[in-house]
Amino acid sequence: MNKRIKLIFILLILTLNFSCIDNKSTEKVTKKQELVVTSNTDTLKFTSGIRAIFQDSKGNYWFGSHNEGVSFYNGKSFKYYTINEGLSDNQIRSIQEDKYGKIWFGTANGVSVYDKGTFTKYTTKTKEPVLNWNETNGDLWFYASEEDGINRFDGMNMNYLIFPKPKNASPDKSYGVTGISKDKEGKVWIATYSALFNYDGKMTNVFDNKNLKLKDDEVLHIRSVLADSKGRIWIGNNGIGVILKKGDSITQFSKEQGKLIPMNEFGSYAQSKQIAKNAGLQAVFAIMEDSQGNIWFGDRDSGAWKYDGKTLTNYTIDTKLNSQMIWSIYEDQNKNLLFGMAEGGVYKFNGKSFDKWL
Repeated sequence: MNKRIKLIFILLILTLNFSCIDNKSTEKVTKKQELVVTSNTDTLKFTSGIRAIFQDSKGNYWFGSHNEGVSFYNGKSFKYYTINEGLSDNQIRSIQEDKYGKIWFGTANGVSVYDKGTFTKYTTKTKEPVLNWNETNGDLWFYASEEDGINRFDGMNMNYLIFPKPKNASPDKSYGVTGISKDKEGKVWIATYSALFNYDGKMTNVFDNKNLKLKDDEVLHIRSVLADSKGRIWIGNNGIGVILKKGDSITQFSKEQGKLIPMNEFGSYAQSKQIAKNAGLQAVFAIMEDSQGNIWFGDRDSGAWKYDGKTLTNYTIDTKLNSQMIWSIYEDQNKNLLFGMAEGGVYKFNGKSFDKWL
């Protein structure tokens, strides 16, 4: 009987030991899986510039590059899509989501929509352009390489709407679209190189050198536009800085802030090796408003600028970068401010400075 009890006791001890070994083994596997999930070793591979950032309704991120297509990021890993997978072009200028959860990409050569693993292309060139904008409808607007108008999708057709250019407009002026912003009243503000257009659902208005009160030697070269929550219109130029429109009042914001530093006009940027880059707020390629009401500007040369309503603060993104040029600024669902750089990386603002995110 004693031998039997001893045998049972030995078996019980062995069972407990093996159980402990199994538990330790399971614990290691779990930690290893967690490390894989949270690992950031799989980084964003784009090097040509992040022109668009978007977080969809499911929490996934989409990054549009200057010439390498688009990347999908679910927080764990990346997928890449190019013309080989169905994109209209590898330069992505805008990303948005419709009410059905479809993801739309404005490219340098047409529009593509992603739905359930499939891309569908829409050409933006048409032999029947629309002169009367009121004949169309739809909330999806695109700028996709056309020089004299903008595209509007009505649910079936990609309509091409012609701009009502200013009278006596020079044939040398370009009206290629560089930005779109909707105000709180539903009006659409459309930035082009040579003028700003506004469509209120009934009329299309134009703002050029004359009604923006520019001097003869001030060259309008718009690269961004923002209609903010207070009804103000911010116009970012490449060369003459930011113009601010508040109702009928128009001011040159960069000049008033003392941040318009003398430099050659925008065209001389092509000879950048021969001129000094600007250190002011005057070559503005991106503008956005964060959830706290701050206005952020992304400059071609001088990095990020924040305006809190009283103070204008300049930030260098990363001293290790060859260029501080910012292509895109975006606030995600967790209130993270993300900055897409010309060199391909995405940086996150930590409240004081910037950390490399992807």
